Amino acid sequence: MASMATDWRDEGERLGADELRALQLERLRWTLQRVYEWVPFYREAFDKAGVRPEDCRTLADLGRFPFTTKADLRDNYPFGMFAVEQSEVRRLHASSGTTGLPTVVGYTEADLSMWSDMVARAIRAAGGRPGHKVHVAYGYGLFTGGLGAHYGAERLGCTVIPASGGMTSRQVRLILDLKPEIIMVTPSYMLTLLDEFERQGVDARTSSLKVGIFGAEPWTEEMRREIEERAGIDAVDIYGLSEVMGPGVAQECVETKDGLHIWEDQFYPEVVDPITGEVLPEGEHGELVFTSLTKQALPIVRYRTRDLTRLLPGTARPAFRRMEKITGRSDDMVILRGVNLFPTQVEEIVLRTPGVAPHFQLRLTREGRMDALTVRAEARPDATPQEREAAARAIAAGMKDGVGVTVGVEIVEPESLERSVGKIKRIVDERKR
Repeated sequence: MASMATDWRDEGERLGADELRALQLERLRWTLQRVYEWVPFYREAFDKAGVRPEDCRTLADLGRFPFTTKADLRDNYPFGMFAVEQSEVRRLHASSGTTGLPTVVGYTEADLSMWSDMVARAIRAAGGRPGHKVHVAYGYGLFTGGLGAHYGAERLGCTVIPASGGMTSRQVRLILDLKPEIIMVTPSYMLTLLDEFERQGVDARTSSLKVGIFGAEPWTEEMRREIEERAGIDAVDIYGLSEVMGPGVAQECVETKDGLHIWEDQFYPEVVDPITGEVLPEGEHGELVFTSLTKQALPIVRYRTRDLTRLLPGTARPAFRRMEKITGRSDDMVILRGVNLFPTQVEEIVLRTPGVAPHFQLRLTREGRMDALTVRAEARPDATPQEREAAARAIAAGMKDGVGVTVGVEIVEPESLERSVGKIKRIVDERKR
């Protein structure tokens, strides 16, 4: 497939190393002062930790300041973490709140403009150009994905097709009729769209799509290969979370596809030990932590994302460090009979197994005093009974040899597992029922 490589850079991407570090320190000190003055939570947390904004004299000094967690945002629901008057807030977004109170995030006019700039930068790094059509199939509404992608694409000068999620057959029809070059969607829903192309008898590789920008959930290199081969596109990763901004915090470049460059002029990254909180050296795996550098309405200091990755030097965008594709979340980790595993490990095994589709679910149960895991994978429509049996054996063997656990495997009928237009729910935990 032809790559849409680019040598375009904006002013931020052209910063030298010394210029970037000086800018980060200036903006970091501004952020620390702002939250100390405006947000009682931070003032109390800083005082308890024995630090003041003026104690941050170098970037390394940030490690002396306390973390922020999702629980802190929920404890200060809805507006306790805001650092502006309500009259300055131009938009509110919120998480789903399925496990408790939602986290509410706000944006000033300047915040929204910066967000659009960063998503525009991300789309450009993915190969997008002014005049391209962008099919946005992320959900719109309180979820940041749809509107974040939408306004970023418009900022770049693209034509936006605000398809949102759902109505899969109509999505395929819109792609065929309106001929977008770019699609922005979760990778799991892209696989659903590719299934629909096949159902309609259309080879997705003949469509107008050239680039897919996929985010909102972890995905593997195996899934990249599956999408690229079936769709005939370049598949690249985008990263973000509402507490930090939304999509566009980091982006994988189409030239290299070697991890996501973090827009460090706006967001300062750290990787810490998930247990001790100790800042880890560049190159070591741990939990990703972000501090916003210019946000006004909801500045965030050392936010623990729970996403697991490591930091690496920049390549296609040398000014900015890269983060590896997210391997999992510390709160999504399954501990099965003493073995730690993540859904992405299972995904790698399922995607390389003939006879099954790339749709699976993990079902956790308790048998007596022991936990049990069943991998439920959908058969491909043309898979024979013998191929289904062979797939079950292959997945079980892959889990035993590659992950080190014995699991049950069920090969279920095509399209029998629940599809998601947003973040896919991979784990069904029935142990507490």
